[in-house]
Amino acid sequence: MDYYEIGQRIRKFRKAHDLSQEQLAEKVGISTTHMSHIETGNTKLSLQVLVDIASTLSVQTDELLYDYQPITNSLLTKELVSLFNSCSTQDMLILIDIIKATKISLDKYHS
Repeated sequence: MDYYEIGQRIRKFRKAHDLSQEQLAEKVGISTTHMSHIETGNTKLSLQVLVDIASTLSVQTDELLYDYQPITNSLLTKELVSLFNSCSTQDMLILIDIIKATKISLDKYHS
């Protein structure tokens, strides 16, 4: 586990919430020094502190633990285009039919 990277992600979210280290530390119930050490990766943080930081910053713990990339329509479109680019014309026609049928079925269950 890379504590430096975790600390940098905490720092990024903290700054996005326009909080100082002191403010976040106070909200979480730890010292400013401890918060500084967490952000620089100089100390390991407990599970409870991780959960408290995530809760205070309104993020999932996974977003702090892992290099999280939000899923967007643009990202999904790129993935589909990449998939289609590796297909033959016949394969693409079959996949389009499958997607259309799946969409119709989804619409039935969501209406």
